[in-house]
Amino acid sequence: MRLYNTLSGEEQEFSPAGDRVKMYVCGVTPYAPCHLGHAMSYVFFDVLRRYLEYIGHEVEHVQNFTDIDDKIIQRAQESNTHTDDLAQTHIEEFMESMDSLNIKRAHHYPRATQEIPQILNVIDQLIQKGYAYASDGDVYFRVSRYDNYGDLSHRSVDGMIAGARVEIGTSKENPTDFALWKAAKPGEPSWDSKWGPGRPGWHIECTAMSMSYLGSTLDIHGGGQDLVFPHHENEKAQSEAYTGQSPFVRYWVHNGLLNMGDDKMSKSLGNNVSLNEALKRHGADALRIFFLSSHYRSPLTYSEEGVSGTGRAAERLANALREETGDGTGDLDPGPYKVRFLRAT
Repeated sequence: MRLYNTLSGEEQEFSPAGDRVKMYVCGVTPYAPCHLGHAMSYVFFDVLRRYLEYIGHEVEHVQNFTDIDDKIIQRAQESNTHTDDLAQTHIEEFMESMDSLNIKRAHHYPRATQEIPQILNVIDQLIQKGYAYASDGDVYFRVSRYDNYGDLSHRSVDGMIAGARVEIGTSKENPTDFALWKAAKPGEPSWDSKWGPGRPGWHIECTAMSMSYLGSTLDIHGGGQDLVFPHHENEKAQSEAYTGQSPFVRYWVHNGLLNMGDDKMSKSLGNNVSLNEALKRHGADALRIFFLSSHYRSPLTYSEEGVSGTGRAAERLANALREETGDGTGDLDPGPYKVRFLRAT
C-alpha cells in the first residue's frame, strides 16, 4: 500500500516501523455537536485502519479529545455549566454518532485534562533544553531554536515572520513563537504549575497524549488538511525538540475538507450540518458512500442532492445482496468478491 506523505509531498510505500501500526488521529474539541466535516475525516481514517487490518497489520489507534480550550470555556460560561460537564455531554454524543456511522472505536481516547502531569513534564523538558521559555505565567516554544520549522507545511519561517502579528498583551521573543502553557484568567479552570496556574496550549496536548500511548515515533498521524498549519507543524517541532529524535511521524496523512459552498464546513463559521440530523435524514450507508465518493485528499462539497444520490446507490447494493441471498438475511460467500477486489488493488 502507498500513502501520500504530507511531509515529503510524495506517495510512499507504507510499512510500519515495528510489529504494529501506531496511528494517532486528532480528535474533536467537544464544545458543540459534531458535524459532517468531522464525520468525513473519521470515516476515511476508519477505512484506512480497516484496510491495514485487512491486509494483516495490527493497528493501535489513538484519538484524543481536546476537552479544555477557549471555545469550551466560552460555551460553558454562556450556558452556565462547568467545562467538564459540557465536554462530557458532547463526548458521549460524539461516540454515539461514530457508532451509528459504523466507525470502529479507537483503542484509546485520551483527554487533555487527564494528561496534565505528562504535559507539564514535556513543557519543563523543552524549557531545560532551551526550546521554550516562560513569560509572565505563559510558556512559549522558541521557533528560532528548531531548524526544521516549516518543513511539514512547506512554508518559510521568514515568510511567516513577515506576515505575523504580535498578540496584544503578550511578551513573546518572536511573533511566530506559540503557546505551550497559558496563564489562567480570572474565573477560568486552571492547574498548578511551576510557572503559575494555567492550562495547556492546544498543540502540546497532542504531543503529550500521543507519546504517552504510542511512544516517541508514530507510524501514521492523521487529521484534516486544515490542521497541517499551525497545529501539526507546531506539534512536529515540539515533539522532535522534546525527544531529540526525528522523525516524530513517519507518514503524515491529511484528508481533504468538506465544503459548504465556497467555505469549509466549520462549527466556528456556523455553516455546518449536524451529523445527527444528517443520519436521521439519510442513514449511515448513504453518508459513508458520499464521503468515499471522491479522492480522500480532494475537497468535497456537501449537497442534499449528492447525499440522496449515494442513498440510492446504497439501496442498489442492498438489492444486489437480496438477489444473492434471497431475502438479504442469509450468508453471502465473500470469497469471489475478495479475489476480484485484490486483483483490482
